[in-house]
Amino acid sequence: MEIISTSAPTVLDVISTKELEKILVDEKLFASEEESLGRVEVLGRLDGIVKDWIKRVTMDKGISDEEQIQEANAKLFTFGSYRLGVAGPSADIDALCVGPCYATRHDDFFGKLFRMLQETPLVEDLTPVPDARVPVIKFKFNGVSVDLLYAQLQFSVIPEDLDSLQDSLLHNLDEQTVLSLNGCRVTDRILSLVPNIRNFRSTLRCLRFWAKRRGIYSNAMGFLGGINWALLVARVCQLYPNALPNVLVSRFFKIFAHWKWPNPVMLCPIQYQAMPHHVWDPRSNQRDRKHLMPIITPSYPCTNSSYNVSSTTLRIMQEEFQRAKELCEEIEAGKRTWITLFEPYHFFGSFKNYLQIHIAAKNAGDFRQWKGWVESRLRQLIHMIERDMGGVLQCRLYPGDFSENSVKSSSQCHYFMGLGCKQGVSPQDGEKFDMRLTVEEFKSHVVWMYSSWKQGMQIHVSHLRCQDIPDFVFPGGVRPPKSLNEKKRKRIEVIESTKLKKSESSTAGHSSGQKSSQTESGVALDGSHGLKSSPSVEPSTSSVSSSTSASSRPQRPAVSIETEDDNATSVSQAQNFNQVGATVAAALATGTISSFCQNESLEELEPPELTAPCFKTAFVATQKPIIKLQFSSLVK
Repeated sequence: MEIISTSAPTVLDVISTKELEKILVDEKLFASEEESLGRVEVLGRLDGIVKDWIKRVTMDKGISDEEQIQEANAKLFTFGSYRLGVAGPSADIDALCVGPCYATRHDDFFGKLFRMLQETPLVEDLTPVPDARVPVIKFKFNGVSVDLLYAQLQFSVIPEDLDSLQDSLLHNLDEQTVLSLNGCRVTDRILSLVPNIRNFRSTLRCLRFWAKRRGIYSNAMGFLGGINWALLVARVCQLYPNALPNVLVSRFFKIFAHWKWPNPVMLCPIQYQAMPHHVWDPRSNQRDRKHLMPIITPSYPCTNSSYNVSSTTLRIMQEEFQRAKELCEEIEAGKRTWITLFEPYHFFGSFKNYLQIHIAAKNAGDFRQWKGWVESRLRQLIHMIERDMGGVLQCRLYPGDFSENSVKSSSQCHYFMGLGCKQGVSPQDGEKFDMRLTVEEFKSHVVWMYSSWKQGMQIHVSHLRCQDIPDFVFPGGVRPPKSLNEKKRKRIEVIESTKLKKSESSTAGHSSGQKSSQTESGVALDGSHGLKSSPSVEPSTSSVSSSTSASSRPQRPAVSIETEDDNATSVSQAQNFNQVGATVAAALATGTISSFCQNESLEELEPPELTAPCFKTAFVATQKPIIKLQFSSLVK
């Protein structure tokens, strides 16, 4: 396995890492001692419950031998962020219950154990999901959220010292059991493959925080989830085994801003065994060949953990990697501080037009199931819109949901999707976009295919302009004052004006034109009608209206939709350095300290996946002409 650099940390690296880790503490990304002890207590009580459960199951199977009953055992494993050691406040616990061959998933796990949990004090919000790809029981235990999986092994007795990494455990297991075991096996394998667990954990905390701030943390919505980020960080740790988190974070973005996807990210060679379980192999499997951003799990059976990534979400993540790479270069040069890397992406100020997806159900139990199904299908709506709108529009989904303050959040929520014009594509002025059939197709062919649909489960899709975004999406339910946008616009004008004055070739008229172009960049929205969806509907025998019937319906007045480059309002931050930043800058200027990033000879070696960038874009958006896009109403 190739290593890029084994250089030891410098004094600057130690200082920079302390500054980086201080941000994590200030942002309260660590669980308090009380929370940590509470999780340990919950796991202890849950372990006692499953051990009591397996003894009852043993007796119910007609086994009367006292010794066999005493030997009966079920073991609890943890995985995910808790097992990796990066769980933050209010994070849930992913746990796996491993039981013997006679304790079945359907009758015993979702039957007897579920009923025992129902009767357990402090257990609430108990939700079984037996039909999921990975069957799970979700619940809260003394306020701690728990996702409990089950694996029925081909052992009559489960030893207390069972090693989940043994490949022999997988013999004669069905796919759902293998998937249930995979979480623990992958997590433990990652920890065994990183050279320094402490540096790995600190770096992973930084990347998880950054991804959430930038709106790209969600496996279900086509971005990357916890295990994906862990695998990527682990790979960087392998390439720089002695580096501290400040270097690992910077190199993370340098590597993945130029990674030549779909070359896979792997922590170790793919393993094969004489078992029938599917292993990721694009050479022989056409489905694997279509994966855009393969991040391969390190334990058998090796699979692509990021199969949900689409061309749209890959593009967004590449843009974010490139932005972060450029910021890290400025941070290493002493021109910025680490806090600028974690500036949040202002989703509700980056687009002029949005789709609002409102889902609801009659009660909390139905809503939890309905929400999970719809959320996992929203990425398909993005694909359908971009497909049907001729490749002109691009969508960006906010990876989270919102609830109205005045309504009980246990039965409904809202999702939002930004609509923008594809960079480099120039649609004709006044081009119309009719999303009615696309939205109806999404409802009929995707959402309403839910086999567990119940009366009262609803979905409503509507169009919103930026100024109509509801207040409940903003922190504290307070919309930011418009004066802030005016100030930002003036700062842009001042900066642009200063740059133009310094240019020898600029003239007064040219400066004025440039400033006007910067201010008006984008597409004007001056229509008075929004893009509305049809009323909330439930499944019926009627199918989606044909294109002929759609065209025969009277059209609402066309709407001029404005889109603008997400980065059009990006402004260089004032270079106000703190004491550490000033010290670092001075040391770099005088050459008294040789920082890791300055020694370019250490980075001549690069993995073959990085020999040429696959994505290149300027940090500041290019100016674009005014183009009016018209959307037809979604109302039938």
